[in-house]
Amino acid sequence: RGGGDMEPLNGSAGARSDVCFGVFNASDGRGNVQNSITSPWFSTTFGLIGLCSNLFALCVLLSSSRKLSSQARSSFLVFLCGLVVTDFMGLLVTASVIIPYHFIKFTWAKVDPGCHLCNFLGFSMVFFGQCPLLLGATMASERFFGINHPFSRSTSISKRRAWSIVGLVWGFSCLLGLLPVLGLGRYTLQYPGSWCFLTLLPDTGNIIFCLLFALPGIFSVLLSFIFNTVSVVTLCRVYHDRESVQRRRDSEVEMMVQLLGIMIIATICWMPLLIFIVQTALQQLPASSQVQMLPTETQKMLLIYIRMVTWNQILDPWVYILFRRAVLQRIYPSLRRRPSVVSLYPVLNNPSLRRKFTSN
Repeated sequence: RGGGDMEPLNGSAGARSDVCFGVFNASDGRGNVQNSITSPWFSTTFGLIGLCSNLFALCVLLSSSRKLSSQARSSFLVFLCGLVVTDFMGLLVTASVIIPYHFIKFTWAKVDPGCHLCNFLGFSMVFFGQCPLLLGATMASERFFGINHPFSRSTSISKRRAWSIVGLVWGFSCLLGLLPVLGLGRYTLQYPGSWCFLTLLPDTGNIIFCLLFALPGIFSVLLSFIFNTVSVVTLCRVYHDRESVQRRRDSEVEMMVQLLGIMIIATICWMPLLIFIVQTALQQLPASSQVQMLPTETQKMLLIYIRMVTWNQILDPWVYILFRRAVLQRIYPSLRRRPSVVSLYPVLNNPSLRRKFTSN
């Protein structure tokens, strides 16, 4: 079984080693295996659940943003909105290719001989995968500086600036996703033949691209963990400070609860895949092997980890939907609206003193 997976490609495919097909053994009992692993109704059901969840969360976010006067909260909602839009578009784009495949069972080599559709799907997987991780780190850093340096002007982010940061994240992810199109690495059809992604074959370009995709994602998750941990510790000190019992910051706590939920989901869903990619890439150094086909176990593990990643896009919107203050107050009625971070320093409620403080 394992030896069959490592057989070289046939003559025509071997001569065209740069195409996006042939990374897995499509003829090795694919029909029976695929039917046992994939289901069009499974993919369709979860795709629709994810789309509806993100659409509902987006409506709630837009409704909430119109009622806010807090700049810190409004900038946080901008990042949340960017995250929800990214998840929604990611599900929509990938499902529009993957779901029809499950129903039609078309042959990729015939439908897409030039690999344009495969490259587009691979780009979408990388782009819509990298964006949530970077946005999570951006939100964590914004809350870190907002909580620990609440009166610094440099930490004050307007809506326009927040959208600019979201645009930079999208731009970076777009450039990363275009690297295989520009010649660094390549996108290939993955087991069981329904999707395209980066290639884990032992080639220098592929290994570099795998590391460029996985390492920023791991760094983003670790950065989110550090910033969120410090922010939570700061808020806990505020809550347990005897002089601050009556000045708790429910708004900051609400944002941190949502941010922690996003971080936990991203860690559980993404870290196994990212670590698997780094581990597989580093094990293949130096990239001198001429292997043209991935082992069956590697193919199956990659499929399992990708399915875990899909849950990130489905669960993200429910973090905001379920962990809003309006919902939490129904579960925990003692929560009530209290002053914001400014109330921690009553003397700074004086506008002139606050301007003097922030100008220094």
